[in-house]
Amino acid sequence: MQEIRKVTENDIPECVRVIRQSFRTVADEFGFTAEKDPKFTAFATTEERLEYHMHVEQRPMYACFIDGKIAGYYSLHIDGGEIELSNLCTVPEFRHNKIGEALMYHSFDRARELGFSEITIGVVGANERVKRWYESYGFTKTGECGEYLTFHCIFMKKQL
Repeated sequence: MQEIRKVTENDIPECVRVIRQSFRTVADEFGFTAEKDPKFTAFATTEERLEYHMHVEQRPMYACFIDGKIAGYYSLHIDGGEIELSNLCTVPEFRHNKIGEALMYHSFDRARELGFSEITIGVVGANERVKRWYESYGFTKTGECGEYLTFHCIFMKKQL
């Protein structure tokens, strides 16, 4: 049985595992390494970081549970008048089962409930497959990342 629910403090270690495992496939595909690209999600995500997201930034954080196991994750980063869909991911063994889609639609609903009319996301610029996937849900490119990352990133947004 699939259920999307808010992440609790007790879920954080499993969420870290899910995020790191999910984004590791992207790192492997594009040659990112912890030494060369330490800010990439597969390498930068820690329990302390997610605890900071939860307690200091007050991010809404959600996971998709299948038979009690976390299969996917996302958070919403609210900064002033903008909301960003962050770290949307599905672990490899659960991919291609519409979990990412369910999490994305869930994030749209949460963003609307919080009073937002658009949502943004950042993706690896070289990842054409993921860019096309987001475009298929109405996201459009709005810009590119600054100098703080060692890899090319693009920003996209969607009207809700």
